[in-house]
Amino acid sequence: MNKPEKMKSEAPRLGEMGLENFAPYLMNRIIGRYNAAMSSEMAELGLTTPQMRSLAVLSVIDGILIRELAVYAVVQQSTLSRALDTLNQNGLIRRETDEQDSRATRVFITDAGREAYERLWPHMSQAYDAMFKGIDAAEKRAFVGTLQTILRNIRKHDF
Repeated sequence: MNKPEKMKSEAPRLGEMGLENFAPYLMNRIIGRYNAAMSSEMAELGLTTPQMRSLAVLSVIDGILIRELAVYAVVQQSTLSRALDTLNQNGLIRRETDEQDSRATRVFITDAGREAYERLWPHMSQAYDAMFKGIDAAEKRAFVGTLQTILRNIRKHDF
């Protein structure tokens, strides 16, 4: 037997709310379009999305631990490991054993890696600006603030 009180308190199902009202779906579509917009520029530099994300993070947080880089770059560690192998072979990053923990490795962007990132940044910035076309500065700040709050609500790490 179904209890009417319980039925009323249940959240609407995806079919009832619709994909266009389901934030995770919208976020995935937006990131998919952003990555697609970057694909030709990444291909010209011989970079994959995980490699591009790694260089972008390292351009801001150089010398990060690999496990932290995986979180910031939103890449599984096994995928990141392969991406870092290629970046290292191409001279775009270097790895060093952490001074406090010899089992951990830190990753640093090289001058060649920074140059590749600097070539990519104008395209990243252009794709970013395209996402916010027609959105005023206050609405953009509010949206980014909301995303930051959502991330704090669901994150598993202190960063």
